[in-house]
Amino acid sequence: MDEIRIKQLEVFAHHGVFPEENRLGQKFVVSAVLYTDLRRAGLTDDLNHSMDYGAVCAEIQHYLTAHTFQLLETAAERLCMHLLRTLPLLRRIRLEIEKPWAPIGLPLNTASVCITRGWHTAYLALGSNLGDKKAYLDGAVQALREDEDMRMGAVSDYLVTAPYGGVEQDDFLNAVLRVDTLLPPHELLDRLHEIEQAAGRERLVHWGPRTLDLDILFYDDEIIADETLHVPHPEIPKRDFVLKPLAQIAPYLVHPVYHRTISELLDALHA
Repeated sequence: MDEIRIKQLEVFAHHGVFPEENRLGQKFVVSAVLYTDLRRAGLTDDLNHSMDYGAVCAEIQHYLTAHTFQLLETAAERLCMHLLRTLPLLRRIRLEIEKPWAPIGLPLNTASVCITRGWHTAYLALGSNLGDKKAYLDGAVQALREDEDMRMGAVSDYLVTAPYGGVEQDDFLNAVLRVDTLLPPHELLDRLHEIEQAAGRERLVHWGPRTLDLDILFYDDEIIADETLHVPHPEIPKRDFVLKPLAQIAPYLVHPVYHRTISELLDALHA
């Protein structure tokens, strides 16, 4: 990915743990690497296809002077999230905030915090087999669309499927969608649980009926296996009701464990 670099932008702001830092203010030095695709800008010589680094510098200066934080870590985190949410072409950012006048009582050139944040691509499964199933799926899609930490991508058709897991219950309505998210995997899972709870989800019977079920199928190419989260979802190759809608929106997506496309996994399931 291409880079736009901003080096040592000086900003006078009011961040710090001590009250006098918040009251009197001090100099901060900001450097950033903005990751984006500059190919179209290079071919067209048109600023609309790039990011105006002068405007980005002005936005950094405005944000850091309009807010007060105790920790550099918080200032860096909030500034990164603000820029990622407001700059449509920005995919990832590496940001360093230096504090040359850090009050530590020892000779020091500068103290700094450096973080990297960005958009990640996730594929989510949606299911419902209680009440107004379509309304529950529609509500989940809308909740994700309105979330400032999400950018909605393709949404599959809603498919009627038989229940899975051996529990006698009504048919499901299932779908899959693609979303870009600023949330790391476990925070994304927590956000999905919040949406489920808002829909009245109760976890009473394993593989039992539910108003709304949201699962993370893929998160970039990451492989995660811990007490709370398994990504890619381990049941993907066995589930027709996941592979069919996934093949609608991402047939050539490659499973990072099996190294086969979604279309190939679907064909293998029906072989």
